[in-house]
Amino acid sequence: MRRLLYLLAITVLMASCNNQEKKNNSEVETTETEMAYTSIGEKINKNNVLTEAQLLEKYKTLKAGDTIDVKFTSEVKEVCQNKGCWMTMDLGEEEASVKFKDYGFFMPKDLAGEEVIVSGKAFVAEVSVDDQRHYAEDAGKSQEEIAAITEPKRTYSVLSNGVLIPLKEEQTQEKQ
Repeated sequence: MRRLLYLLAITVLMASCNNQEKKNNSEVETTETEMAYTSIGEKINKNNVLTEAQLLEKYKTLKAGDTIDVKFTSEVKEVCQNKGCWMTMDLGEEEASVKFKDYGFFMPKDLAGEEVIVSGKAFVAEVSVDDQRHYAEDAGKSQEEIAAITEPKRTYSVLSNGVLIPLKEEQTQEKQ
């Protein structure tokens, strides 16, 4: 009888250790997939973020002059190389132009290709030829590309109040 009790006690002990090990492993995996961000502008969070496709659907329902509050994630296509005062975001078949509220903050000039979260007011606008040429000049386009701009363009825009930029691995380690 005593041997049976010892065997049962050892089995229970081993099973509980195994369960604890599984819990510890799952906690580590969760922590490793947690993304760290740098916040620029107003403090925003990463909750309730639209995808680029969801944002594009919202844009399609807007008329010139309409605005809606949005928070979305997308890849940065291009950033102003003079000051970082605007950027363009990939929306699949379209793109969105992002400027920053009251020129209160600017983006790093090397942000192209990064996936960021942008919060702000989305609207549809018509951009004049002069403004398009100015943006093309800021982006470093050639004189031929700038001269080819001859018609106003309907654009999707965002006046951003805040942006979350993912920290690179080495930046995350420095913060710890």
